[in-house]
Amino acid sequence: MAEWIPFVMFLTVCLVLMAGYPVAFSLAGTALIFAFFGMLTGHFDPAFLQALPNRLYGIMQNGTLIAVPLFVLMGIMLEKSRLAEDLLSSMADLFGRFRSGLGVSVVLVGALLAASTGIVGATVVTMGLMSLPTMLKRGYSSSQATGIIAATGTLGQIIPPSIALVLLGDTLSSAYQQAQLNMGIFTPKTVSIGDLFVGAIVPGLILVLFYISYVIVFARPVSNVQETQEGSAPAVKISALLANLLPPVVLIIAVLGSILAGAATPSEAAGVGAFGALLLAALKGRLNMTRLREVTQGTAEVTSMVFLILIGAAVFSLVFRGFGGEEIVEQFFANLPGGLFTATLLVMLVIFLLGFILDFIEITFVVVPIVGPVLLAMGLDPVWLGVMIAINLQTSFLTPPFGFALFYLRGVAPATVETSAMYRGVIPFIIMQLILMIMLAIWPQLATWLPDLVYGH
Repeated sequence: MAEWIPFVMFLTVCLVLMAGYPVAFSLAGTALIFAFFGMLTGHFDPAFLQALPNRLYGIMQNGTLIAVPLFVLMGIMLEKSRLAEDLLSSMADLFGRFRSGLGVSVVLVGALLAASTGIVGATVVTMGLMSLPTMLKRGYSSSQATGIIAATGTLGQIIPPSIALVLLGDTLSSAYQQAQLNMGIFTPKTVSIGDLFVGAIVPGLILVLFYISYVIVFARPVSNVQETQEGSAPAVKISALLANLLPPVVLIIAVLGSILAGAATPSEAAGVGAFGALLLAALKGRLNMTRLREVTQGTAEVTSMVFLILIGAAVFSLVFRGFGGEEIVEQFFANLPGGLFTATLLVMLVIFLLGFILDFIEITFVVVPIVGPVLLAMGLDPVWLGVMIAINLQTSFLTPPFGFALFYLRGVAPATVETSAMYRGVIPFIIMQLILMIMLAIWPQLATWLPDLVYGH
């Protein structure tokens, strides 16, 4: 009976979260209740909870997590200063004269915005408010417009620099070291956030190319008079286009380029990104005390949420380990028919389903530390696993009827857009993401080649 306690605890947390309770308190509260009754029945050693202060101190000392508030600040500043809106307007002027040009513009701007913010909800809401009315006016069907916007909004999961990749990289780094120590390797190799950033570049670009190809071939506006009528599209001012396009592109290249060149760690690059976003807003005349207050307050709220969830997850993982949960998971995977393939497929399926009820932060902090060391000890590459988890969650957030991206877009879409149309619109993009995951399963080098080339692993 005692061996079922970890599974019951995990199921209880999922039910509590579905009931709408705050994530951090749900994780820590459920774990402490189980620990209390475990101590009363003699199934839990209180010594595990004595390790909690060291865990929390380790979180405070973790330098890589400094990247979180800095990347969040960069994204919120680009959003609040309306630099992304200027970029979409210029791209629409440039491509709007072509058939499906507006759809291509939305994908490209969505990809840049995803790389800037790395937060799915912010990207979907921003793109929905900026581009959905225009796309509907230009003759795109409700399903086409909402599908493109929701799909490009989820690119924030996979295109670096992404908050999801920062948190996932830090968690996988710990899991990789733990897996090697469990295998008796006392000089373990390391994997960093930079490795995951670089590993996600090629799959992210492939996904963007998939989206653009689909938009060009299939997402044709029903009535494209405004797009194709001679003289209807405004003349493109090169100076205005460069002024709106170059700053965010240069900022993203500076952040990723400094990491790729080995000139900066992800945390240092995040500092470059945050300062660059502030500088761009100031040069554009969009920075004042009111906006700065909004940006810093938003950054503090998001960062506080992330770290409070991380603390709750630390309590949960300690109690889960105290009930022998890790050993049970390891034995379960070892006894599966099909070995590593079946174990990986099962984990991906579980993460996909959990993506319906949990955000990427909870899955990263709770699920990955449980299954990550076991899968990595069985021989999976940590960069490949991280990229697969990111794309898997991206697909989950897009899948009806529970996808988070659909909820965000529903909140800003006009009432004339039916929810069923949104569901139909995202199906082709879900298929494209599944195809990419199959490609990664067949050719893992899509995720591992570039990190090996850059870092010489």
